[in-house]
Amino acid sequence: MKRTFLTLVLLLCSLALCHAQKTTYKVAQRDTCDLFMDVYDPVIIPGDTLQRPTILYVFGGGFITGRRDDPYVLPWFKILNENGYRVVSVDYRLGLKGVPMRFDLGHLIQSAKYTKKAVDMGVEDVFASVRYLADNAETLGVDLSNIVIAGSSAGAMISLSCELEACNRTERAEILPEGFHFAGVMSFAGAIMSDTGRPSYSRRPCPQLLIHGTNDGAVTYDKMGFGRWGMFGSSFLVEKVLAPAGFEYQVYRYVGHTHDMAANMVANWPEEKRFLEVSVMGKKRLVLDCTLDDPMMPSWQSVSLDDIY
Repeated sequence: MKRTFLTLVLLLCSLALCHAQKTTYKVAQRDTCDLFMDVYDPVIIPGDTLQRPTILYVFGGGFITGRRDDPYVLPWFKILNENGYRVVSVDYRLGLKGVPMRFDLGHLIQSAKYTKKAVDMGVEDVFASVRYLADNAETLGVDLSNIVIAGSSAGAMISLSCELEACNRTERAEILPEGFHFAGVMSFAGAIMSDTGRPSYSRRPCPQLLIHGTNDGAVTYDKMGFGRWGMFGSSFLVEKVLAPAGFEYQVYRYVGHTHDMAANMVANWPEEKRFLEVSVMGKKRLVLDCTLDDPMMPSWQSVSLDDIY
């Protein structure tokens, strides 16, 4: 009986310690919901002197679903924590929830407008989280000059747009501290949604890690659009925006993969680790353009826009 009680106490203590690693904070209040963030503190690595960035994560889900603590992403958070990285996972409003999305020619522009509005809402909400981090940096142990924003799918679209708007100091970016910039962007199957044509930066953007499947049917790998409206994927951004301007990036093009690359963060940890250590912490200029046909990379059934909406 005594041993059973001791075992139960140890188990409860273990669970409490695991739970204590995550702390939740209310960031902002919107008309439709409250916005929260979860902070996962890193494991202390003895003798580690590297100034590791905080990873600000933006979840995916097509702007209709998803949450900041989705179970599938927790193993990745664990890897980051065990390697000394603090993770901040944030909320944003789901701007396409309940919106009638159609992708035939007659409704393409309207759906593009809906999507752009959803991205803009997400950027506004993520910037509110950055402002919260700025106002509470010492308490949270966050170095505001050393934040890498990372996102999956819709979250990757928001993340890429956050860096674009921070560089261009848009109206939404006015909430950010003066001179704020991200230390890096990690985009897992992301794109930039634009209503003004090809994206451009008014100042040099931070290093970007772009991971995308070449057959992605949900978030375009290249470009799709009409007139000034367009969704500009990883391949287009590298070839037409980043490379011609001499900006720093690392792109991994997974041949034959679809939207599965939006959720392969654990499998892509070696690439992420190199990006963080070399480009972000090491501040070494490294441009990589890798096309991979890797049978060991996890994959699953293709997802299209019609499947999502």
